[in-house]
Amino acid sequence: MNFSKNEFKDRLKKVQLSMQKKGIDLLISQDTANINYLTGYDAWSFYYAQCVIVHINADEPICFIRAQDAGGAFIKTYLKKENIIIYEEKYIHTWPSHPYDALVDLLKKNKWDKINIGVEMDAHYFTAYCYEKLKQGLPNAIIKDSERLVNWVRVVKSNSEIDFMKKAAIISENAMNTAMEIINPGIRQCDAVAEIQKTLFKGTTDYGGEYASIATLLPSGKGTSASHLTASDDKFISGEATVVELSGTYKRYHAPMARTVNLGKPEQKKIDAMNATNEALEAGISASKPGNTANDVAQKFWGILDKYKIKKESRTGYSIGIGYPPDWGEHTINISKGDMTILKPNVCFHMIAVMQFGDWGVEASESVRITEQGNELLCNFSRDLHIK
Repeated sequence: MNFSKNEFKDRLKKVQLSMQKKGIDLLISQDTANINYLTGYDAWSFYYAQCVIVHINADEPICFIRAQDAGGAFIKTYLKKENIIIYEEKYIHTWPSHPYDALVDLLKKNKWDKINIGVEMDAHYFTAYCYEKLKQGLPNAIIKDSERLVNWVRVVKSNSEIDFMKKAAIISENAMNTAMEIINPGIRQCDAVAEIQKTLFKGTTDYGGEYASIATLLPSGKGTSASHLTASDDKFISGEATVVELSGTYKRYHAPMARTVNLGKPEQKKIDAMNATNEALEAGISASKPGNTANDVAQKFWGILDKYKIKKESRTGYSIGIGYPPDWGEHTINISKGDMTILKPNVCFHMIAVMQFGDWGVEASESVRITEQGNELLCNFSRDLHIK
């Protein structure tokens, strides 16, 4: 177990308090990161049906898990044996039979079929089929969106969680160092990422890393004008820039970072854009303190972009913590104009400046922690345009 039993109990109480405020008697959580947060469960089993069930008066959640994955639940969670409910393999890929048939039977058995049930309507692995099974199987229940209830509880981290993110940040720094060393003219992108991935998994001499929720992103040349491109077998070319976005991961906690490297002497426009990007990031970071809102941070950031007449439509940040594929974001706070979420100590977000100009671009980002007095950057790595 990565955390004390008391910490898990505290998380449960916070979730139940939020359930009470939203009028939810029973929460069915399908978000993989929420399952980890509530129980400690951690395995690559999220590609098929699994969930955590929280009753408003329960002392522990229930982990509803596939039989093949039950061993992992017994090993990884803090739950009592009777709170790990296993569904049989006969439900796997035997449509119209489905694991949620077994879940419906479980809810009926516990007389939870006529109450207010919250589900995570926008969770990546809560399929339309799952929802239809619940609606058809529980006609007397009120089923509604929980509105990312657990995700919002996760926004303020414990000090133990912050420690994990700081460990992840050191792995991020090591991997970015590897990226800056290995990216050279004539080297294939895939070979560079192979070395970066090795560093991400290797971690440090004191602790190891693991897979990140998002693949290492490596747009290069004209690709820097696009987002979320991954490595190919193309070779790096002299004179071109490459954006590297990656995250170290420790016990599923992330600390993402993005930097830009240019092979050879860069055009002045790239230097100017990188300087403006960093000035905007610095302005936003300076406004990142308790009591301010996400909007306050965004206004400072875009104030600099407006000064340089740089147009950017996308948000410039989002909260981070636990992550599973396909995303390391928490799906709560957006660092964007109009998000009035108040920042509190131990809120963490990835502030990312993606600047794209037709057929080229630059990028930099920081993982930011709100402290009692202001903020701290989790990673320590120069944001300047790296010139090789």
